[in-house]
Amino acid sequence: MTKRKYLCVYCGASERVDPLYFDLAEKMGKLIANNDFNLVYGGGRNGIMGRISNSVIEHGGIVVGVTTEHLDEREGKPEGLHELHVVDTMHTRKMQMFQKADAFIIMPGGYGTLDEFFETLTWKQLNIHNKPIIIANLNGCWDQLVALFNNVIATNFASPKHTKLIQVATSLEEVINLANKLVK
Repeated sequence: MTKRKYLCVYCGASERVDPLYFDLAEKMGKLIANNDFNLVYGGGRNGIMGRISNSVIEHGGIVVGVTTEHLDEREGKPEGLHELHVVDTMHTRKMQMFQKADAFIIMPGGYGTLDEFFETLTWKQLNIHNKPIIIANLNGCWDQLVALFNNVIATNFASPKHTKLIQVATSLEEVINLANKLVK
């Protein structure tokens, strides 16, 4: 039996978003588990984070959460995780998630999601890693982000070869198909 790979999902913790995103998160969690992946994520119980985590667990996947002392006090502990690591800083949190991950999925989210994504992207550009990064551009959520990348390349602040650093998917099925194809 082969060891299941870990997908690190960066996503939002807001409870105020369109319910469509909660539904997408639950479906993403099911796809992760049903495709023999496990989840490493930011350890939250709210928003898309909590929905994905709960769905992976419900469908038989392993979930590892990594949170900070500050966030743990503010948001409380999620239930049912196989592992929960409470660390001292956001930097330590990002590094632990990065080390556990075999690939990254960028689901809809806010500033924290963007912070995690840009650091992971920059590390890939600098050849610190070569792990797949998949932007889940669901419901057009990341259209402007994709346009920003195109502009950065068009204005020569990044090389055209850097378009290969990320994959963009517009459906959950495309996200999981890319993960299955790219994660070795």
